[in-house]
Amino acid sequence: MITKAMILAAGFGKRIHPLTLDLPKPLLKIGNETLLSNTINFLGDFGIKEIVINVHYLGEQIVDYINKSKFNLPIKIVKEKDRILDTGGGVLNAIKYFSNEPFLVVNPDTLWNLQYLKELKFMEKDFFLSKKSMCSMLVVNKLKSFDLGFKGDFNLENNLINKKNLKYIYTGLQIIKPEVFNNINDQIFSINKIWDSLINKNELRGTESKIEFLHVSTLSIYKSLLKKYSNIK
Repeated sequence: MITKAMILAAGFGKRIHPLTLDLPKPLLKIGNETLLSNTINFLGDFGIKEIVINVHYLGEQIVDYINKSKFNLPIKIVKEKDRILDTGGGVLNAIKYFSNEPFLVVNPDTLWNLQYLKELKFMEKDFFLSKKSMCSMLVVNKLKSFDLGFKGDFNLENNLINKKNLKYIYTGLQIIKPEVFNNINDQIFSINKIWDSLINKNELRGTESKIEFLHVSTLSIYKSLLKKYSNIK
């Protein structure tokens, strides 16, 4: 059973300018929820007991927000003070908080809702039944994306990820084991470095989501989501 999760919240949010010039992207609102609170509440509904959040750009705003919001589960903030470490480096920098147990890594840019709980539970079961699993990601066919600008990054065949036919998008949710970072010497790197290594060994697992993919990718998409999906349950 997975009890810990990491939310990636250090990014600059450049594609949402000018809104993110003075507000970190995770604190943008859809309806009454920020992207960050929506993600935290989703993880709590799943049963996560501890959350780690990395911050860099306008990070003190996120720290203040967490302190004032008083969420019902413990949250540890990891500050990337001098420079942003990218997605892989950010996770590696916080790896000590995961006690050598598999954990979730979640992107708050996706509008997570209760429909995802069933898919995540399926992912978790598959991950532990497949005893050699090192990493498993939730992907969705690009045709189910609200933002039709996504070109696709992966293919999914027999629960394994490859790059032969790029019709799937990463949703922003993965289960990963800390040991995949054991031989990484870089401090700043993309999580794609981990994924590519596992794909080359035919070891990156995947689960297909059937839910419409709502992702705050650009300013225009954000404005469209505000109009159409402000009452997501």
